[in-house]
Amino acid sequence: MYTAKTTRFGEKKIIFHQDNARVHTCVKAMAKINELKYDLLPHPPYSSDLAPSDFHLFPKLKIFLGGQKFATNDEVIAAVEEYFASLERNRFMEGITALERRWNKCVEVHGDYVEK
Repeated sequence: MYTAKTTRFGEKKIIFHQDNARVHTCVKAMAKINELKYDLLPHPPYSSDLAPSDFHLFPKLKIFLGGQKFATNDEVIAAVEEYFASLERNRFMEGITALERRWNKCVEVHGDYVEK
């Protein structure tokens, strides 16, 4: 996930967020991020509250697919495509905004799962 941010000099800068899975942090992936001059947000310890796909996309997709039976992979793919096509475009922006709120809360409590 990424967002464009304007610097104080009016330049657009990409801020990139990814989880810390090996495939995302391997030398080749990190070299590409550096080559593109993206700023990479540090990833906090795992929390489902902060995984964009876990808290925003997949729970509702799971409900949508619940109870259905599929005979082929193509049927599953068609159902998932139908689900995403039915979403309004602003739904994704809402998810990013919610992630930002959760991220800020995590920073405020210094990464702890509960406030002390």
